[in-house]
Amino acid sequence: MSPSPILPLLAALAVQLAAQAPAPPAPPSILGFALTGSTTLGSQYIFRGLSQTDGKPTVQAELDLVHPTGFYASLAMSNISWISDQFSAGPVSAGVEVDLFGGYKWGFAKDWTLDLGAYRYLYPGDYKAVPGYTANTTEAYLGLSYSWASLKYSRVISDGNFGVAKASGSSYIDLSLAFPLGESGWTVLAHGGKTTYATSDSAVNSLFDYTDYKLGIAKEIKGYTLTLAGTNADTKDAGYKNLLGRNIGKDRVTFTITKAF
Repeated sequence: MSPSPILPLLAALAVQLAAQAPAPPAPPSILGFALTGSTTLGSQYIFRGLSQTDGKPTVQAELDLVHPTGFYASLAMSNISWISDQFSAGPVSAGVEVDLFGGYKWGFAKDWTLDLGAYRYLYPGDYKAVPGYTANTTEAYLGLSYSWASLKYSRVISDGNFGVAKASGSSYIDLSLAFPLGESGWTVLAHGGKTTYATSDSAVNSLFDYTDYKLGIAKEIKGYTLTLAGTNADTKDAGYKNLLGRNIGKDRVTFTITKAF
């Protein structure tokens, strides 16, 4: 039996349509900066191994301005509850985190990138019940990445470090891997991080220092990235247990859906 001519005709038509398909539109531009962003829905918000929402869902958004020369600036927002959850004196109202960050990325060799910048974490709210308290934190960071591996060092340059006063010089070091599984769209995620406080009181440092880990899997489906990850932080109850009796570190499982635009 001779082969049907239908399949070759369909294949040729598919090639022709692909060739005629319009290219995706370029992102909008502001003063030469490309504007991109993303939105995320998650079962909780995990930051450096700590649940910022006490295990409750999160909604996040981010806008990024990226220049061809390598300069970039970003704005990100997320709901949080960790500040309100830690105070017996109330009311303390701080339900949102606003992040401002920017810097310069330099691709100095094939697959190698150097990233230098600063990050400002802001927690607007009502702190009348705890005068003088602030969780606002500023960090400078230096990152080095090669292909699917990255190493980043962040150092606190503000006086306080997420609510701990006189902790300038505290640091966080982060080793992350995002290994793609061929052309399948699946990516294996792994991470290890170390938080080190630098106050003048060694007891305080010992209370808040911890190590965190993450292992997960991500899949891109029609422009959406679905991620399932398990995290663990060896946080001490004395430093990280909230008023609800839960340690915001320890073992966590988180699912997120992210849409880039």
